[in-house]
Amino acid sequence: MVFRRSIYKTPAQLKAMVEPGLITAAALDAVRPLIRPGVTTLQLDEAANRAIVERGAESNFQLVRGYHHTICVSVNEQVVHGIPGERVLRPGDIVSVDCGAQFQGWNGDSAISVVVPDPERPELVAQREELSRVTEGSMWAGIAAMASASYIDEIGAAIQGYIEAQGPSAVSGEPYGILREYVGHGIGRKMHEAPSVFNYRTPDRGEEIKPGLVLAIEPMVTAGGEATYVEDDDWTVTTVDGTDGSHWEHSVALHDGGIWVLTAPDGGKAGLAPFGVEPREIGK
Repeated sequence: MVFRRSIYKTPAQLKAMVEPGLITAAALDAVRPLIRPGVTTLQLDEAANRAIVERGAESNFQLVRGYHHTICVSVNEQVVHGIPGERVLRPGDIVSVDCGAQFQGWNGDSAISVVVPDPERPELVAQREELSRVTEGSMWAGIAAMASASYIDEIGAAIQGYIEAQGPSAVSGEPYGILREYVGHGIGRKMHEAPSVFNYRTPDRGEEIKPGLVLAIEPMVTAGGEATYVEDDDWTVTTVDGTDGSHWEHSVALHDGGIWVLTAPDGGKAGLAPFGVEPREIGK
């Protein structure tokens, strides 16, 4: 007989996930001001690692077989899983940073996108900032849906619905692309757990949403087509048509009192406010 660990956490387990979420947020906070011209992606990685170690945690990305860095950093046409290295950031770049921390056996996972200012190319910057805004907004739409949804498919429907409502991409004149092969996931003792969280509508309702569920909700959106390929480094996911990508992610817990965004210091209050959702602290 095969036994599967429940995807639903106990109240005590949910409380244990608060600190790794905050450590992950602190690592991204350390990286964000460094995303500027002249900085290498490896320097971003080093800053994130220092922030995690200083809090007594470890990088859960480094626990993934074959991966040796604290963050993934993806620039422009790279959408996710970019490897830190000697690449120097330039004005106008859109930079997506994905990071996670493990603390006392529990995990956090979060991602942000930042556009480097470029006064000489305001139109490019505006297009990339809009891509990031749409992606982040779709993430919050999915998180807000989790607060009242019955099944996981409602999260993906909310994400896709938000993206479609933003109209066409200024780059392609077509709707923004949503990556199909890369999705969100459960999170807990492992960084990647069941269930999968699709960022688009599916005919499958998915698992039931009820207290104890913790999900990493992470839309990956492009300014053009959704087709991607993996570069020769066997990690970096890049758009086939060369258009830009953006990635936003939060780890989110549903508990008896409501919803709480573990990787946001305010529990998601600011991001959820436009959707009329008030997060509730775990155990309060």
